[in-house]
Amino acid sequence: MPNLLPEMVAAVDLGSNSFHMIVCNLKDGKLQTVDRLKEMVRLASGLDKKNNLDDATQAKALACLERFGQRIRNFAPGSVRIVGTNTLRTAKNARQFIVKAEQALGHPIHIISGIEEARLIYQGVAHSISSNANLRFVMDIGGGSTEYIIGSGNNAQDKESLNMGCVSISNAFFKDGKISSSQFKEAVLFAEQELEPIQQRFNAKQWNEAIGASGSLRAIAEVLKASHWSNNGITQTGLDKLLEHLLKCKHISEITLPELNAERLPVFMGGVAIIYATFKVLGISQMTVADGALREGLVYDLLGRIYHSDIRSETVHMLAERYQSDRQHAARIKQSIQYMLRQLSLFKEEDKENINQFMDWAAALHEIGRDIAHHHYHKHSAYIIENADLAGFSSQDQAIIATIVRSHRRKFELKHFNKLPAPWDSYTPTLCIILRIAVLLHRNRYDIELPDFKITMTKSLVALKFPEQWLEQAPLTHADLRLEAGYLKACDFKLKFD
Repeated sequence: MPNLLPEMVAAVDLGSNSFHMIVCNLKDGKLQTVDRLKEMVRLASGLDKKNNLDDATQAKALACLERFGQRIRNFAPGSVRIVGTNTLRTAKNARQFIVKAEQALGHPIHIISGIEEARLIYQGVAHSISSNANLRFVMDIGGGSTEYIIGSGNNAQDKESLNMGCVSISNAFFKDGKISSSQFKEAVLFAEQELEPIQQRFNAKQWNEAIGASGSLRAIAEVLKASHWSNNGITQTGLDKLLEHLLKCKHISEITLPELNAERLPVFMGGVAIIYATFKVLGISQMTVADGALREGLVYDLLGRIYHSDIRSETVHMLAERYQSDRQHAARIKQSIQYMLRQLSLFKEEDKENINQFMDWAAALHEIGRDIAHHHYHKHSAYIIENADLAGFSSQDQAIIATIVRSHRRKFELKHFNKLPAPWDSYTPTLCIILRIAVLLHRNRYDIELPDFKITMTKSLVALKFPEQWLEQAPLTHADLRLEAGYLKACDFKLKFD
């Protein structure tokens, strides 16, 4: 993150239906939207039977991102947040696409889980409306997934992401744009089956007000209003009248509804089926539609990071508490890690703050697996970090921390680092060695300060220099260092110490 506050910030949502970008001016701590860009790319339609993104869809997406990139390429590092959602979570060749997409945009892309997507959507909605409701129900229909959230104020309390979206439902049940009553019933039944497991948690008895986000719900609300079928957002009566009209059509080309953009026609039926099923299963009678959504949530989350109120640090603290991690020991490890990092000049200046932060988190969480079992606890720790729904973290963030933690003791294998995004694929072996040394030096877990020691590192050499005779007085540490030298030697690293 830049030391100086950026004048401009931006967020990009690489959705399964549309790509969105919002650009904001950050002046005197106040946020002012200065630009919005949106293109319907329909990324989800580009998935083949093996869940690979086809070349034509990739080309269309990259052409869009070149245009977006022209707007944000010169923004300061750390002032742009770009996330991929359901389709990029699903696509087997997502990583290859992301490399090209990052070149087009000039900023890193992070894939987020459905639960993290839900949290961010709620943030966007909460900041865009004024509501006196104690508990809000928020829904967002995406191209490949639909998110459901119950929250109060700015806090999302219950979150769910279901694997159905306006693109995927349209492609599955309204092939080639054909419409029939039986197809619509099948689409609604599918959505009802997806909703059934969450019915008790999200039904209308659990909240005071229903709010919709996303283009699909906004389009439906605009059609209902323009057709005089509803004067108050989306209602059950309005949906019934809309459905009556739609089922008179045999093909989407026959749909003539006021305020319905022709671009939305191919995915409109899928969106209607999802909202129809949602109203029925959850007992909703009326829903207003908010302007805010995922990209606005990203901007507010980014502001938190800029103003040092990062939800990720709170998440790490809660996870460490949940698994009863030894906070005092973690603090010793953090202190020694930072002591070593200050002596090294191996990393790009713009990456140092992120590195410090990630290493603090790794130190805080490296022992959480002990709550499961002491044997191979580092593997348990890594599994929890990589697979838990951690608020604020992308899947790449979690993979980076998990990889460092996974390799902080015992065998040290470079293959674990190869799948990480650049520059972390080259950084993490070094960072892992630093964590290994810190843990080794604090093996006795005593609250005693270590002596001033020196560390130098090159591509394949790690050299530690301790005060004269200190190692002779610490035979266990001396033995541990000899053992560590053997572990590192297996990966062509040489550990020297005296």
